[in-house]
Amino acid sequence: MSTKQSLQLHCKKGFGNSESLEWMMLLENETSEIDDEYRWALVEDPKIVITTSRDPSVKLKQFAKEFRLILPNSQRLNRGNYNLKTLMEACKANAVTDFIMIEETRGQPDGLIICHLPHGPTARFSIQDVVMRHDIPDIGNMPQEYPHLAFYNFKSKLGLRVTSILKHLFPVPKEESKRLVSFLNYDDWILFRHHTHDTDEKGEMQLIELGPRFLMKLFVIKRGTIDEYQTADVEWALNMFTNTARKRKHLSNDPLFE
Repeated sequence: MSTKQSLQLHCKKGFGNSESLEWMMLLENETSEIDDEYRWALVEDPKIVITTSRDPSVKLKQFAKEFRLILPNSQRLNRGNYNLKTLMEACKANAVTDFIMIEETRGQPDGLIICHLPHGPTARFSIQDVVMRHDIPDIGNMPQEYPHLAFYNFKSKLGLRVTSILKHLFPVPKEESKRLVSFLNYDDWILFRHHTHDTDEKGEMQLIELGPRFLMKLFVIKRGTIDEYQTADVEWALNMFTNTARKRKHLSNDPLFE
């Protein structure tokens, strides 16, 4: 038997039970524990740097300040003239676990990039309907305790991936913490809410909004870091140009309210 015939026979045996390319892609994309970028995440608390795009507006600066209050163990960095490669090198040298950049268009915050270090992934979200803390009536004081997290309706494989990216931005809270950060998926829009709770005179629990609040929509996940964004492999990307793009739900097939 020739080498060519032997190779053909080997391939036929190996893929004989696979009738679709989709099966091969699913197999290829399976993430083992060894490949999991977050496998050591719970060993130490996250260390996060938050910055903005260059020449930020007053509103973007304010939103970045409020975003820092959401994430314990985070610090805000003035972008200045630093390029992304320099920022990534500095973050890695200082054991930063996640790098977040907030973007804007015409003075309105409209983009959020979350990059896990040292090797990725990098997730890009659009954001809209931003409501700052000072625009929320009866706002509560910002507590320093670590928040509990609530994720609603993230049931698909992609939904679980997004949950992993978001939840590892937060350290593990104490059981008695009254602070709550919620991510609610509704038609692939992620509603972000931030509350604490207290007990009123009647002994009933009352939610107190802390703010800010906004909507997020996932656009792409890439396997590398933000400075490699243009060349990194695409793990998932939203396709807006297919006939079923508007109807298809990616983070979960179930409605939020049943």
